Amino acid sequence: MTNTLSKHERNLSALIHASTFSKFFIPFGNFIIPLVLWTANKKEYEFVDYNGKQALNFQLSLLLYSIIISLASIPFFIGVLPDLFDFGHLGFDRLQNFNSFNIRFDSDDFRFGRWWLPFGISGLLQAALMIVNIVYTILAVIRTNEGQAFAYPITVKFIK
Repeated sequence: MTNTLSKHERNLSALIHASTFSKFFIPFGNFIIPLVLWTANKKEYEFVDYNGKQALNFQLSLLLYSIIISLASIPFFIGVLPDLFDFGHLGFDRLQNFNSFNIRFDSDDFRFGRWWLPFGISGLLQAALMIVNIVYTILAVIRTNEGQAFAYPITVKFIK
């Protein structure tokens, strides 16, 4: 397959994949820049069309998964919202009496255990999504620059 692809085609496809990293500098850059590059060149090159779809589908899928993970933690937050703003359990009600002010964490009276766990799990899953994004995007850049067709895992085909 590398014999039939021009260097420009391979570089453009790799650039589409690499441009998804622009989200770290430009809001929604992981959608806008690959979309612009893909739409400008999809009719000229079949390989660029394929890779543009792959990159955009992967970024849209990761956005969907991120939203689902975030929404899954909302019921836990709402369930403890009244307790969250009751500052008596944080020790703020004893700030007037500096003699009895001490900082200690006891697992028996640590009230945050109920709602930190879902947020911790949510944060770990979000971090895992970011690592998956970085690793597979780098793999896609390398493989497409070599002229190989690359398909991302866990991708929903939004653009066919």
